[in-house]
This record gives sequence, C-alpha cells and structure tokens, in this order.
Amino acid sequence: MARNNGGIIGKTNKASFGKCTVTSKTSSGNLTLQPGTRIVSALVIGGGGAGAEGFSGGGGGGGIREVNCVSASGTVPVTIGAGGAKSGCNICSRKGNDSIFSSVTSTGGGGGGATAPAPQGVGGSGGSGGGGGSCGATNRPGGTGNTPSVSPPQGNDGGLGLGDTGSSGRGGGGGGGGCAVGSAATPNGSQKDGGAGGAGRTSSLSGSPTTYAGGGGGAGTANGGAGGPGGGGAGAGPSGPNVSVSGTANTGGGGGSGAGPNGASTGGSGVVIVKELSKASGVWSMQSQFQAKQQGTWPRNLFSPFNANVLVIAGGGGGASRRGSGGGAGGYRFNTSYALTQCSTVPITIGAGGAGHPGPGTIGANGCSGSPSSFNPGPSVITSTGGGFGATQSPEGGSGGTGGSGGGGFPGGAGNSPPTSPSQGNPGGAATGIPDGRIGGGGGGAGAPGANATSSQAGAGGAGSSAWPGDCTARAGGGGGGAFGGNPAAPGAGGSGGGGAGGATPNGAGVSGTVNTGGGGGGGSDTCGGGAGGSGGSGVVIVKVPSAAAGSVTVNPGTNTYSIAPCGEGTATFTVSGTLVTEK
Repeated sequence: MARNNGGIIGKTNKASFGKCTVTSKTSSGNLTLQPGTRIVSALVIGGGGAGAEGFSGGGGGGGIREVNCVSASGTVPVTIGAGGAKSGCNICSRKGNDSIFSSVTSTGGGGGGATAPAPQGVGGSGGSGGGGGSCGATNRPGGTGNTPSVSPPQGNDGGLGLGDTGSSGRGGGGGGGGCAVGSAATPNGSQKDGGAGGAGRTSSLSGSPTTYAGGGGGAGTANGGAGGPGGGGAGAGPSGPNVSVSGTANTGGGGGSGAGPNGASTGGSGVVIVKELSKASGVWSMQSQFQAKQQGTWPRNLFSPFNANVLVIAGGGGGASRRGSGGGAGGYRFNTSYALTQCSTVPITIGAGGAGHPGPGTIGANGCSGSPSSFNPGPSVITSTGGGFGATQSPEGGSGGTGGSGGGGFPGGAGNSPPTSPSQGNPGGAATGIPDGRIGGGGGGAGAPGANATSSQAGAGGAGSSAWPGDCTARAGGGGGGAFGGNPAAPGAGGSGGGGAGGATPNGAGVSGTVNTGGGGGGGSDTCGGGAGGSGGSGVVIVKVPSAAAGSVTVNPGTNTYSIAPCGEGTATFTVSGTLVTEK
C-alpha cells in the first residue's frame, strides 16, 4: 500500500517546525503549540514530598524526566503536581503530586518518614524517596526512588534515619534528589545531625542551566540537614527555629523535616517546560517534502550559529611513592553556551594523566603533574589545567604540585591554578610531619579539597564534581594518600569521580585514577621498599549539541564517539585528541 511519504517503504516520517519556542508551565492548564509543531522536547518535574515532624525525614524531590522526542500538536493539557502537604503521621498525605505532559508522567516525591513505627517511620516512595524517620532506638530506611521505575531513572532513594541507639539523640535521613541519594543521619557527640537532601538534576531546556528536584533535609537533635541543590528545603535543629524550610515552588524540591510537632515543611510544586522542535529526520521524497512545506511543518535552517554545552577535564596528577600523597584531579571547566558556526573545525586536546612514581626508593619520590585539556584554541579557548603531582613523605617531598586541583603534600598544593571563575578545582590536603609519621595527604578534587592526613589516617582524595549540566556523572576526584604500617595509618580513599585510593600495607601501590575522568592517582604506601604511586586518569571533553544542529556534526578520529538521541540533542565524547566538525 502506498504511504504518504511518496511510496517509500518504511515508517512514516514526521516533520516539525516549532521555531525552537520554549514555554514554562507553572500551573495546570492547556498549552497551545505553534501551528507547525509536531515534535517537542519536554522537561516534566513532579511535586516534591513534604518533610515529617519531630526529628524525622526530609521529603523526596519530585520525579524529573527530560524526554527529547514527544509527538505533540495543537492544544495539549498540562498537569502541574502540587507539593506534598505536612500532615502529622500520615505519610500518604506527605507525598507530592504527579506532573503530566502528553505521554510523560513524573511522579511526586515521597514524604519523609515520621517519628513512628513502620510503615509511617519509613520514608515514602516516589520520584525520589523520602528520608527515613526514627522510632525510639530503631533506625528507619529511606523511601525508594524511581517509583514507578522508568529509564533513565526519575530520581533516587532517601537516606537512613537514626534512632537513639548509641546516643540520646535522633536524626532523620535526607530526601533523595534527582541526581543523588539523600544522605543518612549521622552521630554528632551524644546527638544526631539530620541527613542532607540529595542533589537535584540540572537541565538547560529552559535556555539556561537550572537545577531542579533537590531533596529535603532531615531534622536532627544536633543540627538539621541542608536542603539538596535544586529547591530542597533545609531540616531543622533544636538550636534554631522549630520550623524547617519548604521546597522551592516550581522546582519539585522536597520539604525539610521539622524539630517540633508542627515544624515540618511542604514540598515545592512541579513544573513542565516544553521546547517545540524544528526537525525532519529520516528519508523523504520530494512530494512529501513539498506537502510538509505547504502545511508549514517543514523546518528551516535555524541553527547557525548555535550554542553548544561543553565540558573540559584535564588529566589527573600522579601519586608519589613511599607514604606518598595523592595526585590532584585535572581541572574541571564548562561553558553551557559556547557559540559554534557552520563549516568549522574545532581542535580538541585530551590531556594525559601524570605518571605515578614507580618506586621503590630510599626516600620515595614525587609523582608527575597531569597534562591540560583544551577546546578550540584561540580567543575563545577553554583550557583546563592538569592536576598537581602528589609529593612523597615530608619533608623530602615538599609541597604538592599546583594545578587544576592541587596534589597532596607538606603542605598541599594550590588548586585552581591558574585561577578561573568558576573555580576549576581545589587544593590538596596536608601530609603530617615527622612527629606524626609523615603520612600522605589527599589530592584535591573538582568538588572538594583533599583531606589532611593524621597520625592514624592518610588523607582521602577530594570529591569530584557533577556540576556540569549535561549529566549527573561525578568526575575529577582526587587521589588518596598511601598507608603506613609503622604507626599504623590506614590508606586514604580515592575521591568520588575517578580518584585512585592510596596503597595499603605492606608496600602496596596506589590505585591509578580512572581513565577519562581526570581522577588523581593514589599515593604508594610504607617505608624504604614503599609501593609505587598510581598514575592520574586521562582527561575528557564532552560536547552537547542542540537538536536543531545535531545532524550537522561529526567527530574525528573514530575512537571518539558521537550519538544523537531520538529527535534530540547530539553528544560528542572525546577520549583522545581530535576534531569536531560542523557541516553546512
């Protein structure tokens, strides 16, 4: 049977000319699309869950889903989910409400668990789960996120709430967020700190990077937990007001937990953002192109110049041998609106990780700094500096190397060197002196400084960062310091985001940073025959291309990858040096 695409066998293609119109809906109602729109991208965020009262769990962030190929035309009903209401012990009432656009539904966040037995003490399930509550000496788990299950996940689990086991205080877990789980409550002397809400997820569909769906903080008998970035409300502590902070409206942030009987806070309402696409994918006959042009649905070239979302991470620094400090992470920089034009070739350099010192040696030796990564050399170049080297035992090794993030040493090396704004990294941690066993410090990470060493614990690598609004992946963690059996001193953990752990006794080698994360290498362990330092992980460059221009981009060499989401943006991932080419 002949089809309306000129008799070509296969699926019927659909053209759309939405002129890249972006609309944000903050209340329920109808959305009238452009006459030529047939395909849209949609960001749908459910209402955040409410926190509970009485040193209990924070509310979970609303589910967050960004779908890049939604068939839609004419007038489309939109439902904006309200945030969950604070309501004593009734966890069902604390759940946020669902947001809906066309075929896409994002579930409301789970309510925080109360100071009550199960099931009320357990965090509620939802887009992201509510934080766990407590009941006497019993700990309560956080609620399950991504409920019902979708792919990619719409949220994360809530954190564990702690009862008064081992101390006289209680603390609620943080609500889960769109990009991270809620933190568990933690002991603080004889009391408890509430868990922080999980971080939300960042999207640029509105035209600028914005973070949504942060989890609410749990309340604690020592301190309340912070609200997660993305509208999550903070939990309360006894020294401050008994009223916590509500989730921010139209972010889907979870509400914070209150310390008093009436102190819980509501979740933030959801939001729906729709971008009407200009798109004509697939194979088209001349007849079907002509018909689409007559109907006003055939897209015109609107993409030159276009703004790309670019992440540049340099190579991590190498760890030192013999009670070595960890290497610093490679510099972490991004630009969410980098202007590119047609018919251009963009050179890209991927920095190598610095070599860890191979050991053994009488006094050990320093590692090597990582190499820089760059995007488009010239007036608009983005350059991230390689991570600083880790220094060997003090005082012989001296200070850690400076770089994107600094290596551990005596003292730790400076990060964000040369300085950029925002900062590309953090300083390394300090090693101990001779009286405390000369234990290695942790390398700095893109998200946090490296930890200082103590006489019984080598410094952990600083955490990496997931601040780039292209995905939720942590990268550029610092390397941990090496162990020493003589004190004894335990090895330092590698920072989240690819940092290598320090070597364990006896004479263990430091772990290398993960390839293409810019993670710092771990320091080697022990004495004269000490273990080798781990090498830094190589850098990476990732470029997100908007849907209107996605079909015009290629990458070289073939080791690098380029993919296009259905009817959506393109993603170029450079793991080796090469070029990005924009065609006419």
